[in-house]
Amino acid sequence: MSVYKKLMSARLELQSRKLNKSGLNKFAGYSYFELSDFLPTVQEIFAKHELCGVISYGKEEARLTIVDMGENGGSIEVTSPMSEAALKGCHPVQNLGAVQTYIRRYLWVTAMEIVEHDALDSSNGPVEKNVVHAPTGNPEIEPSRIAVVDAAAEAIGFLFAKQDIIGAYEEYLGITDGDEKIALWKLLPSHVRSAIKKHGDSLKGQK
Repeated sequence: MSVYKKLMSARLELQSRKLNKSGLNKFAGYSYFELSDFLPTVQEIFAKHELCGVISYGKEEARLTIVDMGENGGSIEVTSPMSEAALKGCHPVQNLGAVQTYIRRYLWVTAMEIVEHDALDSSNGPVEKNVVHAPTGNPEIEPSRIAVVDAAAEAIGFLFAKQDIIGAYEEYLGITDGDEKIALWKLLPSHVRSAIKKHGDSLKGQK
């Protein structure tokens, strides 16, 4: 069996498992998967199918290499742009760790085709809950959270550049704290803010 068939089998098995979402977006009213919610199960399934996932970080790119440990060998690579955080109030190692954790989650989500929430899913409550209103004020953020907000801004910029406005919108909703949301909004370029607000307003009109 090729590494691609093994990975597909692993994906299907993961879909059949009951996974609980521990992440909660209070602003939009939906739950989401944190890394700890699915990675232990993925590792168990990978061991069963003789697969091993190895993550590496470079200056420009982060990489998840899925290796077939069986007789056929072979590997599959999933990549993501890598960024650096140089923010006031945080130690460089803290900034780096936050960015790596963020990217690590998305590499696994991509590799295993893990489906996150749908902004239009009725189970998440009325659509107007997801409407974007431009936050204002002077944010006060815990130093340990600054890198998280910066990583969210980086992800939104990347998704917007790929013309994935839905993904960028959902990344924005992923920051739930009021002050953090204000800080994130201020980090985004004006044209990105306009696109996110327009998308949120369009969802309200679909009700």
